[in-house]
Amino acid sequence: MPITEVEKIWMDGELVAWQDAKIHVLSHALHYGSGVFEGMRAYETVRGPAVWHLDAHLERMYASAGIYHMDIPFSKQELVQATKDTITANGLDSCYIRPLAFRGYGEMGVNPLHAPVNVVVAVWPWGAYLGEDALEQGVRVKVSSWKRADQNTLPSAAKASGGYLVSILAKVESLKAGYDEAILLNHEGYIAEGSGENIFVVKDGVLSTPPTSVAALGGITRTSVVTIARDLGFEVIERNLVRTDLYLADEVFFTGTAAELTPIREVDDRMVGAGHRGPVTKELQDAFFSATRGEDPRYGGWLTYVKD
Repeated sequence: MPITEVEKIWMDGELVAWQDAKIHVLSHALHYGSGVFEGMRAYETVRGPAVWHLDAHLERMYASAGIYHMDIPFSKQELVQATKDTITANGLDSCYIRPLAFRGYGEMGVNPLHAPVNVVVAVWPWGAYLGEDALEQGVRVKVSSWKRADQNTLPSAAKASGGYLVSILAKVESLKAGYDEAILLNHEGYIAEGSGENIFVVKDGVLSTPPTSVAALGGITRTSVVTIARDLGFEVIERNLVRTDLYLADEVFFTGTAAELTPIREVDDRMVGAGHRGPVTKELQDAFFSATRGEDPRYGGWLTYVKD
């Protein structure tokens, strides 16, 4: 999905014009993937734009940076304000938000410790990640031949730039085969996640999702959906899942900041349930989007209002 240009990007403490947001070609992150980032969304509410789980996302970004020995040269509160300022400067009521901390131009070589840490916050309008129709009709997916990296190869607790190279391979493989998205297994054969999404299975009214121990990212949207589902009276469990759990499920759906809550209608050319969004997924979607719009006071603490 192409990015719509906006006016301003926040870079290392100041707002710069979109076309001036540039870095050196010898930046460490360009060569070695040494960056950590988050994906966030701001939703339109009656009180103006509000960022969904801003604090939780930034906490995870600092945790990711710590895993890779990166000292982010701005406080969390400064990045909260940077996010608000960038949304305001671009006059957006809703948008996708990408904070990124990366190793810039310093020394070349694998050792990153002498390269500075640069930080940017970019925002842009972005609709449904897997297509507007996907939220109702669902997407077609395949189990990828590429595997999610082992925890002792790439720590899945960190949302790191270089860690998404295997996601790129899986995503492209699925697209070239005529599918919308990929599902990755870990090296033990258990379902880990999509190329950039967590996954849930619904069977007999019970929701199951893989534990983070299978090398799945501890998704913030995933955690939100678990809370909402339990509040609605559903049982939610973490357990190891295999590919046949997807084939035999009543419903399957992705969660993620970009994907939000997207149903899966087909896995490996096998129809899931009725072949479109199921009733549990629909109920969860309705509750989720109501929360993002600030309409459910139970989840008001998950929103940071830009104009406050």
